[in-house]
Amino acid sequence: MTKKSTKNSLAEVKEFIEDADVILIGIGAGMSAAAGLQYFGPRFEKHFADFKDKYGITDMYSGGFYPFQTKEEYWAWWSRHVYINRYKPKALKPYLDLLKLVKDKNYFVLTTNVDHQTQKAGFDKERLFYTQGDYGLFQCSVPCHNETYDNEAIIKKMVEQQKDMKIPTELIPKCPKCGADMTMNLRIDNRFVEDEGWHKAQARYEKFLAENEQKKIVYLELGVGMNTPGIIKYPFLQMTSQNPQAEFITFNAQRFEYPVQLEPQIIQIVGDIAENLSELVN
Repeated sequence: MTKKSTKNSLAEVKEFIEDADVILIGIGAGMSAAAGLQYFGPRFEKHFADFKDKYGITDMYSGGFYPFQTKEEYWAWWSRHVYINRYKPKALKPYLDLLKLVKDKNYFVLTTNVDHQTQKAGFDKERLFYTQGDYGLFQCSVPCHNETYDNEAIIKKMVEQQKDMKIPTELIPKCPKCGADMTMNLRIDNRFVEDEGWHKAQARYEKFLAENEQKKIVYLELGVGMNTPGIIKYPFLQMTSQNPQAEFITFNAQRFEYPVQLEPQIIQIVGDIAENLSELVN
């Protein structure tokens, strides 16, 4: 997309958002990457050069699936990963810009991200549903029960006390109920714990949809690719197709092909998400 057409489209986006009765926001990994939380390249090298040298791990995403031989190494990796992506960063500008854009509207946020940026930026917690978990939570690895546990204090201890890519054995987290290992509350397999807070957020999201999906609504998608399109992209497109008053607006680093019949209801803003959001609010 040329700069000129992007600018024209941004003006159109602003108009649609101002005129809409409702905004449903879908946020994917591309949004946090645009905000600076890249899982590869120089940022990965800075924080995980030792793991790269020893194990050949090339990025943070694949490192999360590496079969470490010891629990001490496993938690050295994960504590470092969680600390630099969840606890160390402040609210990043694209999220603050997004809030500025929608704060006076009737909005709801659905996100597959687990880095807590929406909460840090100040989005209303009652209007958030993060479906895939939270870096800030542990759960039982079995799991023997459906509760999650705040991990900030123990993660910071692991980061401070790790040496030679290992944490002290006494810091390995155990389930307070059955004594099994704890694990991250991330939707990696069918053992993911959907706790009470998760189900309440899901219910609020479903209520929001039931009340609003036939209104003048903007489906605002940011940084959503084809990793898990069934959570945000496909449902948003389907709901757009069922409502002539709906508009699907997508910010992404690359262009996607969408159904021809939906083209009149779609605006694609292709390019740097952070730059385009900044231009939109300023």
